[in-house]
Amino acid sequence: MANARDDNAVPLEPYRVAPGEAPALPERDAGNTGPFDPDQDGKKLSKHRSRTLRKRLAALQRLLYADGRYSVLVVLQAMDTGGKDSTIRRVFRGVNPQGVDVTSFKAPTPEELAHDFLWRVHRHAPAAGRIAIFNRSHYEDVLVARVEKLVPEAVWRPRYDTICEFESALAHRGTLICKFFLHIDAEEQKKRLQERLDDPDKRWKFDASDLRDRALWDDYIQAYEEALTRTSTDRAEWTVVPANHKWFRDVVVLETLVATVESLPLRYPPRTGDLEGIVVE
Repeated sequence: MANARDDNAVPLEPYRVAPGEAPALPERDAGNTGPFDPDQDGKKLSKHRSRTLRKRLAALQRLLYADGRYSVLVVLQAMDTGGKDSTIRRVFRGVNPQGVDVTSFKAPTPEELAHDFLWRVHRHAPAAGRIAIFNRSHYEDVLVARVEKLVPEAVWRPRYDTICEFESALAHRGTLICKFFLHIDAEEQKKRLQERLDDPDKRWKFDASDLRDRALWDDYIQAYEEALTRTSTDRAEWTVVPANHKWFRDVVVLETLVATVESLPLRYPPRTGDLEGIVVE
């Protein structure tokens, strides 16, 4: 199966958070568009590249399912209005929904709070042959829990090591983990929140808590900075995706997913028995 590389491929190295390195989020340009110049048909070229990659991802998902030895976990984290929902909708367009599971993690229920913080997460890890997408994730327990002071530091700080151990265990059993921080800047968030208020069809998305969280922007960036630094590993690396431009965000996520799944030694199962001469009446 030919790969999806061509002259419009996006180099992914600038967006990786190498293990042991800090992502330096305040220094990263959330409006970056890589090789695609918005003033020179860049948006059009980027969308064409995304279409190519979506077709490739759909073919790889069929092969992943048929092979049945590996799975893929996609973790999406972002500030409010960062675009997690639209990323899922646009990136996985065309992929067979029977092979994909999406879990959105909200505030923990009383039952979930009665267990360790990973209890509700582990149940949604992908089975062999499947792709699981986490819209928010176990990282909320070192982000929201930290910034909102839901638990003391003595509780949330050891969770970095617990998360790394959990992800290592998943990787050991054949799960590839792709973690994306969809990076928007404060001005873009302001614009998107105002659009929600101004558009009657989007107003349902707005919540008063969005403004409270926005006031804690610097605290959340600091929490993300440490979380990404402490948990980007060889087996579960973070990608910081410039997400001010949705069309470029999509292509970076797609490039990463396709390259990751292509790294697997996938194959269709061998046929069983002798099928020669069989005629279906």
